[in-house]
Amino acid sequence: MGRPVTLFTGQWADLPLEELCRKAREFGYDGLELACWGDHFEVDKAISDDTYCSRKRELLEKYDLQLFAISNHLVGQAVCDNIDERHQAILPEYVWGDGNPAGVRERAIEEMKNTARAARKLNVKTVNGFTGSSIWHLIYDFPPTPASMIDAGYQLFADLWNPIMDVFGECGVKFGLEVHPGEIGFDIYSAERTLQAIDRREEFGFNFDPSHLIWQGIDPVEFIRYFPDRIYHVHMKDASVTLNGRSGILASHIRFGDPRRGWDFRSVGRGGVRFEEIIRALNAVKYNGPLSVEWEDSGMNRDQGAKEAADFCHNVDFQPSDVDFDAAFGD
Repeated sequence: MGRPVTLFTGQWADLPLEELCRKAREFGYDGLELACWGDHFEVDKAISDDTYCSRKRELLEKYDLQLFAISNHLVGQAVCDNIDERHQAILPEYVWGDGNPAGVRERAIEEMKNTARAARKLNVKTVNGFTGSSIWHLIYDFPPTPASMIDAGYQLFADLWNPIMDVFGECGVKFGLEVHPGEIGFDIYSAERTLQAIDRREEFGFNFDPSHLIWQGIDPVEFIRYFPDRIYHVHMKDASVTLNGRSGILASHIRFGDPRRGWDFRSVGRGGVRFEEIIRALNAVKYNGPLSVEWEDSGMNRDQGAKEAADFCHNVDFQPSDVDFDAAFGD
């Protein structure tokens, strides 16, 4: 058997979880990766209600769906970010509060600690998410940025996330940063520096998503090879670079789905990611976890895309060989 193929529910949070469970089973998925928003998985309820997690499990079991991970990208973003009005739209009201940045950050930190505790109650070993970044706005080095400002950004990340990772360690749960523009780790070298900042502690690894690398010009396969022991979860998502001489990879402040953009997300198998090479690389590092579809194609019907993506992932996956091809030539 190949790896289980799951559907990340973040882009489906407008639907009640039970409706999505029914759809996911019809589409051909083996399980779900629950987002910590909508009614899919609510951290505060998981902490306060001792029956909440068991009821979520029962709902998935009703539709013969497995559960390997939950994801709290939105709250994680507020831990290290420079908080502004954008964050109000993505945070629970009890985390946003009065919007005072110091209070928002403090509540976001506590919510991420509670996410680890909730994962333990749910019997899930992986939480995926974002970290935010206080230095992302410095990505283009003008006015010239003193190295001390970048150093301070990584130190702030370590100061804020090490206490969160302490709770993850106590709970026996790992955190997978989705390496992504806007995060403290967004490519190979910044991801390496992120690990160095927290002394490469075992609780912290990566939710590998090739779509965020390919448009930056980074080979996703090289990311797997660089971090063979830190691939804690895998998102299957595609992207296409569509540079036409007018647009660039910075996207011109044009929203996703607009054909003028220099790149955009695509349904799995319809972009530029070489998924067969990714499977071979995952086999080489002995990754046996799920392949979780994160569906974000603004130009395609999502039901059609999600079903097609499930079929694609089942078909592209394969087990490594257990024999050398030339073994039969010997004695």
